[in-house]
Amino acid sequence: MKPPVLLDTHIWLWWQLGQAELSARERDALDALAAAGTPPMLSAISLWEVQMLVEKDRLALEMPLAYWLPTAAAPETVTLLPMDVEVVLALDNLPKSFHGDPADRIIVATARAHGLPLATRDGNIRRSRAASLWKP
Repeated sequence: MKPPVLLDTHIWLWWQLGQAELSARERDALDALAAAGTPPMLSAISLWEVQMLVEKDRLALEMPLAYWLPTAAAPETVTLLPMDVEVVLALDNLPKSFHGDPADRIIVATARAHGLPLATRDGNIRRSRAASLWKP
């Protein structure tokens, strides 16, 4: 069995919102993980990122965030990973050349701290090679 996967915020959003940016293969793989009782992982910082996107009108949801978020982040959908000591130490060990976006840094550090492949399309993260990438 493949190891669990950590979702970058945009991958989680594409999956939950049914957006075409996520390939059928990726969607099927994520759906299969959730159905098998081993849902993908999500850094808790992604919850904040979504809240900020909604607040800044950069993300429109079909329902209020107060209803959407508890469902999209439910335990049967994703396993939330906190920013804990291991993640902070992994932040300290990111390459000095890694870009400064705080959420991206925390997401990559979370992947490194937990030994998880990261599902992302973020070019900066992919080019950095700071995290192993998910292959569905």
